[in-house]
Amino acid sequence: MRLTREHDVIQISFLPRLFPVNVYLVEEEDGVTVIDAGMPFSLKGILATAESLGKPITRIILTHAHGDHVGALDGLKEAVPSAEVSISSRDARLLAGDAALLPGEPQTPVRGSVPKGIRTRPDRLLEDGDRIGSLIAIASPGHTPGHMAFMDTRSRVLIAGDAYQLHGGLAVSGRVRPLFPFPALATWNRELALASAKHLAELEPSVLAVGHGRMLRQPAAAMRAAAADAEQRLRPAGGHL
Repeated sequence: MRLTREHDVIQISFLPRLFPVNVYLVEEEDGVTVIDAGMPFSLKGILATAESLGKPITRIILTHAHGDHVGALDGLKEAVPSAEVSISSRDARLLAGDAALLPGEPQTPVRGSVPKGIRTRPDRLLEDGDRIGSLIAIASPGHTPGHMAFMDTRSRVLIAGDAYQLHGGLAVSGRVRPLFPFPALATWNRELALASAKHLAELEPSVLAVGHGRMLRQPAAAMRAAAADAEQRLRPAGGHL
């Protein structure tokens, strides 16, 4: 387990060299917000890190409902039953094990580890622009239909979930990096993922914090370059997207 801090955001990276799975703690005046819940074995590290801050866990937010982001959710909720659990209204369906697509969505199958048997149900369903403490929710569909990123309005640290990855090289969700292909292989719709990545780059974050890989300072130019690379890969030869 590796801890890295940028402003009020602490990254807990489990298996950081082999298969990094990141959970984030955001310090607020009234407590700690946990963003994503890692794998089941992440529970002890999340609780210990929060305890070291001397503040209670008051909120649990999920960027999306893949298994490596919700694995310790039930354990967290049992340990801190008062914590408010939030997820996008769209990915709440995935959290409940329902991978069916809605009318109007691209009808490509949802990929990745849709969880089965998660008991915890969200207390709050999020929409684009909602505020959760110091965080603002940003719809970023593509990796999953209801994927969300969260920006700390105090510091502009962007917790982007799997909209980007940094392990194996900075890449937009859906763009395969051979050293770590798993986020790309679990991406539902590459076109929407690219559009979301472009939007996130336009926000000019101070730090990019992702689900897999280290945090990156002053990332906007690198994010735009990664989006351009993904767009080039998607574009048919001699054509346009």
